[in-house]
Amino acid sequence: MNLIDAITLGIVQGLTEFIPVSSSGHLILARSLFGIHLEDGPAFIFDILVQMGTWVAVVGYYRNDLMGLARQFLRREVSTNRVWLGWLIVFATLPAVIAGWLLRDSMSGFLSSLVITGLFLIMNAIFLVIAELGGKRTRSQQDITIKDALWIGTFQVFALFPAISRSASTLSGGMTRNLKRPDAARFAFLMAVPVMPGAAIVAFINLGALPDASGLFLPLLVGFLASAIVGFVSIHWLLKFLSTRSLYPFAFYCTVIGAIVIFLAKGG
Repeated sequence: MNLIDAITLGIVQGLTEFIPVSSSGHLILARSLFGIHLEDGPAFIFDILVQMGTWVAVVGYYRNDLMGLARQFLRREVSTNRVWLGWLIVFATLPAVIAGWLLRDSMSGFLSSLVITGLFLIMNAIFLVIAELGGKRTRSQQDITIKDALWIGTFQVFALFPAISRSASTLSGGMTRNLKRPDAARFAFLMAVPVMPGAAIVAFINLGALPDASGLFLPLLVGFLASAIVGFVSIHWLLKFLSTRSLYPFAFYCTVIGAIVIFLAKGG
């Protein structure tokens, strides 16, 4: 992998991690479209570590909330809204952590299948339609309960599969609990804060076991920086978009791209 490939994949990751169209699915498609060849193991590691760029983006975007939460937690101000939000994020994280551990050895094998990628992109569209049709959009983030958090966290489990967007699945979970779109998105983005570092630690361990690991370090750094910069802009754009617009355009996009991918993969 050269540096241009790494920048390309970093930009794709930054654009699609928070916009609900599936970063993992688009990374698969980008490698196929641009002829970027990596074995399943290194590709899986690269994708996870470049996701840390988008983790930096969400931490940077919500830095005031996160720093305030940390200060209040250290001062044992356990009754504040920010600390309660932190506990809700912990509860929302549990289902994906448990499922991720149980499925840890079976995820990377899907990476080479464009047909599966196409099918999951269409499923991603279904999540977005469910979110729009199933929610009344009457509640705000301050109304989230432990039951809501566990429900949203259960939806996050679907994002363990390639081409299912974490943003789309968690947005769907929040909106089917009647959260407004921006509030559901904000909670979904904050849920990424505890999840991504855990996956990155595992990926770093696996990276060290690769025989040619040193050759991936510079591409990883470049891809990381590209995804962080683009991811920050994507968060801002999506929150503004969702304040006045629905998820249907993203559902339409995923359906069309998924159908094209399946058609081409089957030799159509």
